[in-house]
Amino acid sequence: MTLLGGAMIVVMAAALAGGWLLWRRPLAVLAWGGRQALKRCGLRRTSVPSPAGPQNVFVGGSGPVLVLLHGAGDQAATWARVAPALVSRYTLVIPDLAGHGASAPAEGPIEMSAICCGLEAVLAGLAPGGPVTLVGNSLGAWAAMIMAQRHPSQVARVVAVNGGPLRGAGTVNLLPRNRQEARDTLARTRAPESRELPAQVLDDVVRQARSGPLARFAATAAGMEAWLLDEAQLRTLQLPVLLVWGASDQLMPLHYAERMLAALPRARLITIDLCGHVPQQEAPGRFLAALGQALEAGLEPQPSA
Repeated sequence: MTLLGGAMIVVMAAALAGGWLLWRRPLAVLAWGGRQALKRCGLRRTSVPSPAGPQNVFVGGSGPVLVLLHGAGDQAATWARVAPALVSRYTLVIPDLAGHGASAPAEGPIEMSAICCGLEAVLAGLAPGGPVTLVGNSLGAWAAMIMAQRHPSQVARVVAVNGGPLRGAGTVNLLPRNRQEARDTLARTRAPESRELPAQVLDDVVRQARSGPLARFAATAAGMEAWLLDEAQLRTLQLPVLLVWGASDQLMPLHYAERMLAALPRARLITIDLCGHVPQQEAPGRFLAALGQALEAGLEPQPSA
């Protein structure tokens, strides 16, 4: 066999393997591509020790520190479509939250306590002393608000994207058991005009719902109550909080954002029409425009009623 022939066989085998992965594990392929995109825009991977185990983080850029926090079942790659536009103006810190992506724990239930102590370790290790801006989507917004309450001197502001710490989210089945349930779930968390996803993507959503990070996190639902905040606790937060909301989301509907807006002393709501639960993926250009408004806003305390 010639060297060229051997190389061709390797390339063909890699292509076949890639095709199989794309068909059978499209979400893993998408995540891999997103993580490569984070590296291409200049971010490096590092690991931070924490009580939950090593936490994987993408870090790079220059300027004020912007910490980007993904939602449950997601990972750092969710920010791949917006990171290139931010890295020249900010120092980006993008962790895989505990139990997600390449962050420990790799198996077993994912407690909210692990997510918070993992995030605390990331902030202490990569942005000591702060203050930083926390931008969190869904679960990431919840974790960001907890950090703001527990470490107010380390957090300059929070940008909550379709998420928060209050009770009372919408009723959407996040753990679909079959293709039709997966289709219904995605329809309720994306804009109505969104293109229907292929069957293999829906099947992969079902597969991950059985044993992926979202299922592992949902298994700890009984212990989440202690980590929720109510309106009275939100009223004690004096830092600016910007609410950036995909208005089509039925998991965290707009009235949820309005409840937070009413309780927070220094808050502003920016909606993104025709957009669902994950704006940084669904409408990255409009999300960046809204984020730019959020980061430039100077919010004064709301007048007392």
